[in-house]
Amino acid sequence: MRQLEEIKLAIIGLGYVGLPLAVEFGKRRTVIGFDINQRRIHALAAGHDSTLEVSDDELKQAISLSYTSRLDEVEQCNVFIVTVPTPIDQYKQPDLTPLIKASESIGKVLKRGDIVIYESTVYPGATEEDCVPVLEKVSGLKFNVDFFAGYSPERINPGDKEHRVTTIKKVTSGSTPEVAVLVDALYNQIITAGTYQASSIKVAEAAKVIENTQRDLNIALINELAIIFNRMGIDTEEVLKAAGTKWNFLPFRPGLVGGHCIGVDPYYLTHKAQAIGYHPEIILAGRRLNDSMSAYVASQLIKAMLKRRIHVDGARVLVMGLTFKENCPDLRNTKVVDIVRELTDYNVNVDVYDPWVVAEEAQHEYGLTPISEPSIGAYDGIILAVAHDQFRAMGPANIRLLGKKTHILYDLKYLLNAAETDLRL
Repeated sequence: MRQLEEIKLAIIGLGYVGLPLAVEFGKRRTVIGFDINQRRIHALAAGHDSTLEVSDDELKQAISLSYTSRLDEVEQCNVFIVTVPTPIDQYKQPDLTPLIKASESIGKVLKRGDIVIYESTVYPGATEEDCVPVLEKVSGLKFNVDFFAGYSPERINPGDKEHRVTTIKKVTSGSTPEVAVLVDALYNQIITAGTYQASSIKVAEAAKVIENTQRDLNIALINELAIIFNRMGIDTEEVLKAAGTKWNFLPFRPGLVGGHCIGVDPYYLTHKAQAIGYHPEIILAGRRLNDSMSAYVASQLIKAMLKRRIHVDGARVLVMGLTFKENCPDLRNTKVVDIVRELTDYNVNVDVYDPWVVAEEAQHEYGLTPISEPSIGAYDGIILAVAHDQFRAMGPANIRLLGKKTHILYDLKYLLNAAETDLRL
């Protein structure tokens, strides 16, 4: 069993989760950051993070952090933290491909006494039932005899400069009691908010997957209420403000549910539930409702345009914002794309404007090329889809200038007051 001071650490995957973790450890101990994306490695080595989660100054502070895309350069390490993505496929089923491939790579360099800690969001049991067998097969070593495992779910919130990796309490776990203590001690070196040692890896996995499932269901309820209130001619925001005067009313708001967590994690839990013979009706109902909101938004805009006698066929609509949340460049699983596709089905010409987005990435991921600047007086409809600070600073008058003399302004994010817009969720 290794001691804390003997740990030689490697972070596998340097995205939104792995890089901030590697940087914090790199301020205190020697760390090797590994990623298969060579362009990413070159950019980080040059001192810049394209995700903007870590500033150039913060990268400089990680004086003991090095980067590589070569597996042989992490062979010297004895603790591996895996932070690769865990997406869903087109059928909304868990896609463990990145996790399995990372496990295969680690298996090639795994040695006796090594520990592999997973941070990627999974369903309960995935670490020991899906990943560990790969490690055993590739390495030829035996689990909990020759090597060990841990699980400490990531809690990164992209774009959030207040809740950082060090200031969010960290759940930890290990495959044996001794490993659990060591894993917890390792994270305690950087987590100022403290840690919580779960009783098992499966408990830690389950705790992570229900965090976002709970949020998903709460937002689904508010989305459904918004649909009901819209039909009744009641302003949803006014209702929520009034209800919010009660001390225990939860402050959720309606909207699109995308991103790498809330719109994905519940499918990992429902997949496992169905695999053990239980059909999770409430969770899947919430997912269906939230996934349908893009189509609802598009239909609401079209109806409003028709009521104003705006010709829909060939109309021009500006969608302001493409990222899945405000003030970050993260495009993963953004539901704004679905609004664009829905409007395109109505033969509407859609311009997407987002100052946070790298145009090449949007084109690669979704086949969309955002415009560099919207035209004045050009649009029959304007959708405020993401609450970027730049859009908030424009104010209603400047946003209205982008529309034609008769147009519809649809505010999905409550950036404007009710009197300043034509439609709100």
